[in-house]
Amino acid sequence: MFNRELSWLSFDRRVLELAEDDTVPLLERVRFLSIASSNLDEFFEIRVAGVMQQEESGSHPATREFLTEVLGKARLLVDAEQNCWKNQLLPALAAQGIIFKSREQLDEADRAELSPRFDTDIFSALTPLAIDPSHPFPVLTNKGLYLLVLLRDPTDGEIRRAVVPVPRVLPRVLSVGQGGTQSFTLLSHVIQLFIHRLFPGLELQGSWAFRITRNSDLYVDEEEAGNLLEAIEEEIRNLRKGAPVRLEIEGDVPEGEMLWLLKSIGLSPDNAFRVAGPVNLLRLGSLIDLIHRPELLYPTFVPALPPEFADPSKLFARIAQQDLLLHHPYESFTPVVDFIRQAARDDSVVAIKLTLYRTSGDSPVVEALKEAARNGKQVTALVELRARFDELNNIEWARQLEEAGAHVVYGLAGLKTHCKACLVIRQEKGGLRRYAHLGTGNYNPKTARIYTDFSMFTADSEITADVGLLFNVLTGNLSRPKFKHLVVAPFDLSRRIIELIDAETAAAAAGRKAGIFAKVNSLVDPEVIKALYRASSAGVKVELVVRGICCLKPGVPGRSDNIRVRSFLGRFLEHSRLFRFENSGGDPIILLGSADWMPRNFLRRVECVFPVRNKSLRKRIDGEVIATYLERSGDAKTLQPDGSYASSQPDGRRSPCAQDAFLALALKLQPEPVSEPKKKVQGRSVRRPR
Repeated sequence: MFNRELSWLSFDRRVLELAEDDTVPLLERVRFLSIASSNLDEFFEIRVAGVMQQEESGSHPATREFLTEVLGKARLLVDAEQNCWKNQLLPALAAQGIIFKSREQLDEADRAELSPRFDTDIFSALTPLAIDPSHPFPVLTNKGLYLLVLLRDPTDGEIRRAVVPVPRVLPRVLSVGQGGTQSFTLLSHVIQLFIHRLFPGLELQGSWAFRITRNSDLYVDEEEAGNLLEAIEEEIRNLRKGAPVRLEIEGDVPEGEMLWLLKSIGLSPDNAFRVAGPVNLLRLGSLIDLIHRPELLYPTFVPALPPEFADPSKLFARIAQQDLLLHHPYESFTPVVDFIRQAARDDSVVAIKLTLYRTSGDSPVVEALKEAARNGKQVTALVELRARFDELNNIEWARQLEEAGAHVVYGLAGLKTHCKACLVIRQEKGGLRRYAHLGTGNYNPKTARIYTDFSMFTADSEITADVGLLFNVLTGNLSRPKFKHLVVAPFDLSRRIIELIDAETAAAAAGRKAGIFAKVNSLVDPEVIKALYRASSAGVKVELVVRGICCLKPGVPGRSDNIRVRSFLGRFLEHSRLFRFENSGGDPIILLGSADWMPRNFLRRVECVFPVRNKSLRKRIDGEVIATYLERSGDAKTLQPDGSYASSQPDGRRSPCAQDAFLALALKLQPEPVSEPKKKVQGRSVRRPR
């Protein structure tokens, strides 16, 4: 199997290739470069940090050699990112009249303009931190930008050092100059130009921007924690002091100064990265908001609103008639919000239950739940406090919901609640009736405009009974639930997926029709991979769409030569999980859900995979969605047996893209009505799956 860490780096390289692709709109290329840099940050914070911990514990003798390999490949990726910026994007921006100036390129006119701006807008926000016997080396924030300043005292010739934090509250990209040509530079460059003003009486010897990446993996001992919310808050505070795993610093720093800095933070020279351009490429993404050039972005796209969702007041009646399906972002996420809002305001609704893993900063979903609680509904919110990098946001939502009168729980001890489910209970003529929304993505209207996901609404009594049981498990800690139709981790998801794969293997061995299609963010689980190898060896045609990490090796003779693995990257982040099994002798089995095929999803998370039972919806998924992924390859790359990815475009020509096909389908539907002003959201790819 391929190594997980190296596969992650391969994925990040494919994101960077979108920044290098001159067929992608120019400012979108800048965005992809920013995303690739952000992905690499997370790689160091979580994966490299984990490998370094293994090395320190001495748990595996080969860890040092592997860590060296990982750091070497990461270094190549950093070099490729800087090369993309310097040799591709900067010239392309300049050709469009957009000039981005380095510190050395800021001329006298620029300095004359920037000098008063520095004094009025920047100087007062700066805090120089001297480093001497009475001022120990400061604690530096994870991924915060700093300047290492070297100074000389002219009275005695003594060399002094200081660290100056670059304030996060100030914009990192600044406009420079007047007229038709747009010029920009970095805040750190401007500070470096005038940093001597912070140290009157001392001679400036040099200054270099740097930042430190720290171990950011959250660990909370739930058995010892009296209050999970408070324990997580405390652990987040501790993360600011997590072990350093990487130093990034401007490339012209003298070797002695870099070694002094490494010693001060307790980091090996192997983990130091000299960069030949901006230290934090992620911040270049803010350039997009400063340049109002729509022609340099993807065309704006308004999600379609299918006719059956046009009248929110009839939503429950529509769902009672038949199951409904939405394909985001091509189709609007508004009906999902409407579903919860209508439940909050409907006098017949007695209870709402919902899982909350990630949501937006001004979440209409949370507002609807608060309204429902204030209206006397029984509201139960399963808030996952350990959603990585969203912990503080979710703590705030939990407190707001509790203040509004909702019952907030945090799921099962030791497990992240990652399933996406909402259950509404209405009092109707025949008694209580359940309505459910099940999805593959978070209850986040903002990411729903850039992530591909599915939403299914159902009043199917058997499915909704299972959803009710799922919430009882989460709130009542039931240890041995028996689901009839939902497949739920950690209880039976791994076993059931392997059973379905093995059933296709048996069908192929018996000469019957067999086939597997699976779309996931990551494929890591060794038992599932072994089952797929068995299926391939038996002659089962296996089509896999794996956006990110893939540890399965396709194309190995006699083992995986019937398996094709492709990664689709493009305007939208491919986030949906979709599984199809031929099920010879019956209707094809089509499943949607929240789970990737990884040990963490099978064993350490509460995940929900649900069947699509409605025949018309199954036909739509088969004929529209799966067929499109199989037939369109312009935004896909195919994984090779050696771990590389080959373009699916024949002879370098631009072939049709799956995402373009989905956009075309959506355009045939009625556009979503705009009832209030909304920002036009441009598509973008991808952070690593969360």
